[in-house]
Amino acid sequence: MSDAPKPGSVIGDYQLSESVGYLMSRVRSTMWNMVTQHTTAELGITSTQASIVFMLAAGRALTAADLAREYGIDASAVTRLIDRLEKRGLLSRVRSEEDRRVVRLALTPEGYALAQKIPAIFTRVLDKLLGGFTPEEVGFLKSMLRRILVNSCDPACASLLGGSEKEKAAGN
Repeated sequence: MSDAPKPGSVIGDYQLSESVGYLMSRVRSTMWNMVTQHTTAELGITSTQASIVFMLAAGRALTAADLAREYGIDASAVTRLIDRLEKRGLLSRVRSEEDRRVVRLALTPEGYALAQKIPAIFTRVLDKLLGGFTPEEVGFLKSMLRRILVNSCDPACASLLGGSEKEKAAGN
């Protein structure tokens, strides 16, 4: 007797290609693979490493713990990424003067110069993926994605909505 799903089962009836979660996951994977192709060829680093360098340059993260929270990955994975970037001379660890337990991450001049090139790569990839979209459609897509993030109830996502969007999300 086979344990394979029978035609008409819940699994057989589920249309993966119509799943919003599946589609969002595929878009993210495709986008990240395209960014990796560019960052590897042009900068010699992965898309995740490029993103970390960019987050540090933009001031969105100051410590390994900030990066782990931002990316939703464990601290040991972040430490390995930081080790690789430090070995490449793109960042350094700096112990806080105020609290010696805190180790901040700082880009080196080489890391900052590399960070300057990253937005152009992100833009090229998104321009390709959003080809044929009108500016209004892109704005609507961003608005919907922000609302999804806010619906997650993650406090870090609350700042993503502007004033009028916050009121709409709250039902006002």
